[in-house]
Amino acid sequence: MRKKIVAGNWKMNKTPKEAIAFANANKTAFDSTKAEVVLCVPYVNLQPVADALKGTNIKVGAQNMHFAEKGAYTGEISGPMLKEMDIPYVIIGHSERREYFAETDATVNKKTIAALLYDLTPIVCVGESKDQRLQEQTNDVLHVQLTNGLVNLTPQNIADIVIAYEPIWAIGTGLVATTEQAEDACAFIRNFIKDTFGQEAADKVRILYGGSVSPGNAAELFAMPNIDGGLVGGASLEPSFAEVIHFG
Repeated sequence: MRKKIVAGNWKMNKTPKEAIAFANANKTAFDSTKAEVVLCVPYVNLQPVADALKGTNIKVGAQNMHFAEKGAYTGEISGPMLKEMDIPYVIIGHSERREYFAETDATVNKKTIAALLYDLTPIVCVGESKDQRLQEQTNDVLHVQLTNGLVNLTPQNIADIVIAYEPIWAIGTGLVATTEQAEDACAFIRNFIKDTFGQEAADKVRILYGGSVSPGNAAELFAMPNIDGGLVGGASLEPSFAEVIHFG
């Protein structure tokens, strides 16, 4: 049975001092859950938060990485850097990265392959815009993103990654996909994995829902058969994140 995972994406929030204080104040509550808990924090907070959470089962993740091992990529972070820091998770292809920093399915693919090369677990994000949803193009968009983003991966690779379905129109807007919409999209993703990489990979891959997840909707969303937890934005910055985790 797939273990639930609830990952918090802090985005560009909390200074190192704030992050340490938050981790220390909430680690007992966050650690008392059956779900796997991951806090994806800004780069400057990776080591401080990892140190604060030492001795717990809470994992720490980065929010992005470059696909190159090293080189003239000012401002970027590589897989070996994260690996040496013992950071096990990294978000790849978040819609904000696609929208503001020119991420494409091709760069998502290269970063996913690089993450796996350095034994990092990539949380690969996919999802449609509001217009695409209204035009009933959700499955078409997901098919393209998955086809191009996961090319050249093996069934074993797929079993080792996490996929996050994040409808762009629901991220930070307060809008939430209905339980049926979220389940339908995650089921489509799992069926794509089955058709492309086989039943075993489909059974093992964990698929998350992300988009204004809160204590008020987490229980219903996480109870769906194809939703294995959540990628949580704003709610992960508050102590009430413990309530979201509880439903994992």
